[in-house]
Amino acid sequence: MKIAIVEDDLAISMMYRIKFEAEGFAVETAANGKLGLELIESMKPDIILLDLMMPVMTGHEMLAELRKTSWGKDIKVIILTNSGEEQAPPNLKELDIRRYIVKAEMTPRQVAEMVKTELAA
Repeated sequence: MKIAIVEDDLAISMMYRIKFEAEGFAVETAANGKLGLELIESMKPDIILLDLMMPVMTGHEMLAELRKTSWGKDIKVIILTNSGEEQAPPNLKELDIRRYIVKAEMTPRQVAEMVKTELAA
């Protein structure tokens, strides 16, 4: 299984990369939404962990662009951010996200279990 992690905080990105590689995933990372789109187009991941607040192109902007493409319209996406759902862009749910996770509320192990659950669904 392949996972793309689109996250601008290098420490968080590496923490999740290590966790998912230990779980047997092929992992690639991108530091902003623009690089994330390029990565996802070439990688074709099974699932994406996507931060919302990033430079260059936000996660919300990236997801809106991703959903317009033939190659990205059906990829499973989990939002993994520091912003609560009440702070999320109002149309985020319309962009077909599977889960919304606040980083501070979950351990990497819990996030990995949620990813596995989504991939099995």
